[in-house]
Amino acid sequence: MRDLGAGFRYLLKGQRWVARHGRQYGFGLLPGLITLVLYAAALVALALWGEDAVGWATPFADDWTSPWQGLFRGFLTAVLFALALLLAVVTFTAVTLLIGQPFYENLSEKVDRDVSPDGHAPESGLPLWRELWISARDSLRIVVRAALWGVLLFACGFIPVVGQTAVPVIGFFITGFFLTEELTAVALQRRSVELRTRLTLLRSRKALVWGFGTPLAAAFLVPFVAVFLMPGAVAGATLMARDLLGEEIDEGGDGGEAGDQAATTFPQPPSGSPAPGR
Repeated sequence: MRDLGAGFRYLLKGQRWVARHGRQYGFGLLPGLITLVLYAAALVALALWGEDAVGWATPFADDWTSPWQGLFRGFLTAVLFALALLLAVVTFTAVTLLIGQPFYENLSEKVDRDVSPDGHAPESGLPLWRELWISARDSLRIVVRAALWGVLLFACGFIPVVGQTAVPVIGFFITGFFLTEELTAVALQRRSVELRTRLTLLRSRKALVWGFGTPLAAAFLVPFVAVFLMPGAVAGATLMARDLLGEEIDEGGDGGEAGDQAATTFPQPPSGSPAPGR
């Protein structure tokens, strides 16, 4: 339970950090706004022409009598739109981070410098095109994992009682985990931490991850909220990345109480994981 509360505090402290650094917050909004416009256009197009697409994909139902044809195709259209919404929620962070890579890298570095006792921020030393390639590759792997979970949970949703109670709750926790992975990746990639090691770190502190990512996943269901929370989410995830790697957080910076705990009680990364920095 302590980790669960610490994760939520990191989320709040990230929002507080960007509120104190208005210029960074303003730049951090741009990628989210661009992604929101793209996703909104895609969902509107699906709402307008989704039924036609389902009709084209199910020619075998052309000769079905009423009302079975309408019910069948209406159900498939609803399923298609629901899957599109789920995919939009799961991939929104990945696409926004990819579009806003330079913005969020800069924001994350400033958070690191602000809370580091020596004012140092780890740097990858890689050219921008290489960082974009690594980010896109890892994001695709995470999206595939999340999509598989999404299909499984969607299927489980048809189980009576369980599908309407436990499945949505599990879905929020899973979505929160993957959102946290995407957000902490901004800081961890600068430290040359590979995807497999990042997942190991997150799994070792599931309560911390859920405390940060689950309420964020719920908030991200509202697109406009996702846009405005994204810069603070990146800032909070940077603080949490330092926690996961056992790096000290200056209690005089914006890390606050949770940062002080990180400096004294949080464990070191699992054996075999890369050391912070290069």
